[in-house]
Amino acid sequence: TSSSASVYGDSVREPMDEDHPFNNKNFYGATKIAGEAMMRAFHHRYGLNYVGLRYMNVYGPRQDYHGAYIAVIMKMLDAIDNDQSPTILGDGSEAFDFVAVDDCGLANVCAMKADTTDTNYNVGTGKRTSLKELAELLIEMTGFDKPIRYKERSSATLVRNRIGCPKKAKSEIGFEAKIDLTEGLKRLIEWRA
Repeated sequence: TSSSASVYGDSVREPMDEDHPFNNKNFYGATKIAGEAMMRAFHHRYGLNYVGLRYMNVYGPRQDYHGAYIAVIMKMLDAIDNDQSPTILGDGSEAFDFVAVDDCGLANVCAMKADTTDTNYNVGTGKRTSLKELAELLIEMTGFDKPIRYKERSSATLVRNRIGCPKKAKSEIGFEAKIDLTEGLKRLIEWRA
C-alpha cells in the first residue's frame, strides 16, 4: 500500500527509521497514518496481507504540475525557465531525502515479491540534501547565471528535515535506491525539455 514519509512529520532523530514516532501535524500525513492503521486492521481481522511503503520526497518525469502540492524541484526549475532565481524560504538548511520515481517503482516490485507482511518500509536513498544544495545543483546543471534568492520562511512550513533510513527495506525486501540525485535530475530536466 502507498504510504508516505509524511507520517513522520518533522524528524526528531535522523535518519528516520520505521520506528520513528508519528510527528505529523497536517491532514495529508493524518490520512496516511489512518491508511496504515486500516491496512493493519484488515490484516488482523481478515488475514489480508499487505506491505506499506513510506515514500520520501519523490521526483521525476511526469510528476504533477497542477495539484495543490507542487514539488520544490519543479518550482525551482520553473523559476530558472523564466529567467528568475530559484527562491528558498528560510536559509536553505532544510534537508530532505529525494528519491527518483524509477526507484519507487522498483520498491513496489520488491515489496510484491517479498514474503513479508503487516509492516512498513521507507522508500528513499537515505541521503540528506539541503534545499540550498538542491538549488545550487539545479543552477549548475542548467547553466543558469543568477544566484539563489532567499525569502523569510513561512510559519506554515511544518517539516524542516526528513531523511529516511533505508536499512530495513534493503534487508527485508531487497530494495535499494539505484539512481543518484544528479542522474535523476538530469532525467527530469530532459523530460521537461
